Amino acid sequence: MDPLNDMSLYVEVVKAMSFRRAAEAVGIPNSTLSRRITALEKAIGLRLLHRTTRKIELTEAGVLYFERCKRIVDEARLAHEQLGEMLARPSGVLRASLPEGFANIFLAPLIAEFARRYPGISFEFDQTARCVDLVTEPFDVAIRMGEPPISNLIARPIASLARNLYASPRYLQRAGEPSHPLELSRHECLRPRTAEANVWALHPTGKKAGAVEVRVGGRFLLNSVVMLQRLATLDLGIAVLAEDVVADDVAAGRLRRVLPHWRATPVSVHAVTETRLLPAKTQHFIDFLRERLGRRTA
Repeated sequence: MDPLNDMSLYVEVVKAMSFRRAAEAVGIPNSTLSRRITALEKAIGLRLLHRTTRKIELTEAGVLYFERCKRIVDEARLAHEQLGEMLARPSGVLRASLPEGFANIFLAPLIAEFARRYPGISFEFDQTARCVDLVTEPFDVAIRMGEPPISNLIARPIASLARNLYASPRYLQRAGEPSHPLELSRHECLRPRTAEANVWALHPTGKKAGAVEVRVGGRFLLNSVVMLQRLATLDLGIAVLAEDVVADDVAAGRLRRVLPHWRATPVSVHAVTETRLLPAKTQHFIDFLRERLGRRTA
């Protein structure tokens, strides 16, 4: 038994002074409504209604209970309406932790669009390399790239970005262009400070053959995607980068795709929160990014 819901049903019955009309108004069978009101009377221990085949009448307890319940139901309805308005026009400060390179290059125009759509929201962003603590620090959400670690946090997938190998034309002219993934072992590779720092897995496009893992090396090991991309444009080696992130460099001729018939493992993007129950500002932000980034899912 749900007492609050049954109170609402009782109010509808009294307002209609008819089980049949009240059942039609709330969209449940007449028999179900009758059983719910009977269960409510048993739970209270008092009869609320006198019922005959033609009409219903309120008992003294029924009148008092209706007056109290109607105020409660009206307050609850008003609260829902106000929350609905808040959901439609969210406000407040959105505090988010964002991966620096991905945010600067890729998220910035999306954030600008989101800010224009919801002018009531203000923003505080943390773009340091550290993983913020969503439990003890005042962050609403963290956007993370790669598979999230196992924890009690809630990770919502919002995209999977295709990644390829890129290098500058001058580097390829100087070092030669590889024709097979295994030749990468002889090249200067710009490596991220992640699990794939020393071994890159490449997948053939349009073929049924399996992935090839190749051990790579190089003088540069970094934890910044922005720096990886920048060093690649400065002729210092081959890097694995998301194709949407480097689109401008490719269009301008600063970078060229290497091994065009091979792809790196796509990188997942997650929105991580402490809880599933989110304020409207956070839920709208996550939904917006999922909508926009989902179109680019690899």
